[in-house]
Amino acid sequence: MSESARPSLESVFREEHGRLLATLVRRYADLDLAEEAASDAIEAALEHWPVDGVPEKPGAWLLTTARRRAVDRLRRDQVYAARLAILQVEQDRTGPSPAADATGREFPDERLQLFFACAHPALHADDRVAITLRCLANLTTSEVARAFVIPSATAGQRISRAKKKIREARIPFRVPEPDELPARLPGVLQVVYSIFTEGYSASSGEDLIRGDLADEAVRLGRILHRLLPQEREAAGLLALMLSTHARRHARTDACGNIIMLDEQDRGLWDLDMIAEGADLVVEALTGGAPGPYAVQAAISALHDEAATAQDTDWPQIVELFGVLESIAPSPIVSVNRSAAVAMCRGPAAGLQMLDDLSNVALLQNYSPYFAARGDLQHRLCRYTEAAQSFRRAFELAGSAPERAYFQRRAESAESSRAAGCE
Repeated sequence: MSESARPSLESVFREEHGRLLATLVRRYADLDLAEEAASDAIEAALEHWPVDGVPEKPGAWLLTTARRRAVDRLRRDQVYAARLAILQVEQDRTGPSPAADATGREFPDERLQLFFACAHPALHADDRVAITLRCLANLTTSEVARAFVIPSATAGQRISRAKKKIREARIPFRVPEPDELPARLPGVLQVVYSIFTEGYSASSGEDLIRGDLADEAVRLGRILHRLLPQEREAAGLLALMLSTHARRHARTDACGNIIMLDEQDRGLWDLDMIAEGADLVVEALTGGAPGPYAVQAAISALHDEAATAQDTDWPQIVELFGVLESIAPSPIVSVNRSAAVAMCRGPAAGLQMLDDLSNVALLQNYSPYFAARGDLQHRLCRYTEAAQSFRRAFELAGSAPERAYFQRRAESAESSRAAGCE
């Protein structure tokens, strides 16, 4: 394959994989068979497209090929055929579930249909999110692990456990009824936000941002908001993604180096996206106790509102992080709150909060924790400790821009120490 052809093929596969798999799962009601058929189709495309060219309708080509490969597998594999026959009998008995939203309109996205289907209550909450991210959102196992801040082996176990449960319990891949959607929404929101997070700050590779994933997450967020307009957390998630994604063009320089929030050119921020996000924040916060996405969106909106970094309303951000800790407590929220406290009360106060978290197992492999420590230690002129923290952040970072940034910060701290500033 020529180098010029590769980006085109990769972009097509990224665009079509989730839709292809979702269609196959709906057709055959078997995730393993759907995955194998999709993989066969992509392998066939890698063989033929570099020679024949990308077809005018690549999705249709892949689907036709995948269906043929699925049929071939069923003919060869009596276990598959027997399982499919059982599932077909059950489907005939219960009747098809209409692919419609809460207003009776056609469900607007094949992948989102399967996101809701995989949010089945028979699966453990973490397992159903993991399998949706891996199989339907097409994240790698290591990217799924990053979403949960767990080792890749643990993420793999969750995915395998979910597949086994689906197979043994014969969990149907059907669009939930309208009255089932709200109960399954939190898991779907988590999946969409995990896709966005991986897109906004990639866990591996040469680029900090994977714009295709971030854009796809925003698109799915818009669909969810239209699908369930009465669900305030759907509005909150969309607001959070928009207010964050609005800064994407200012996050790196021409060489791909990271530019931190306080140093970004705010003239590059997307004002229309910020305004849309701000309106959604009001919607998400109106009508009762806020949910975690609404609170995070409010925090992000405060950053967007500030004309300069110095104008940021840090006291209000600290208060909002306190609210977030009360409704969705986690060590990661506490790390973020410590950074806001440092801006309000000084680096020593923030570092003390981080010290109090030093024995939390989840944070031992979480690079932002060590990056936050390094930054506050550097501001306190504790350069030896700062260099050690940034080195640890470097070791844990996934993408090349993050590693390069932590390397520069560690070298800066070491230079200050060598100059006798400590």
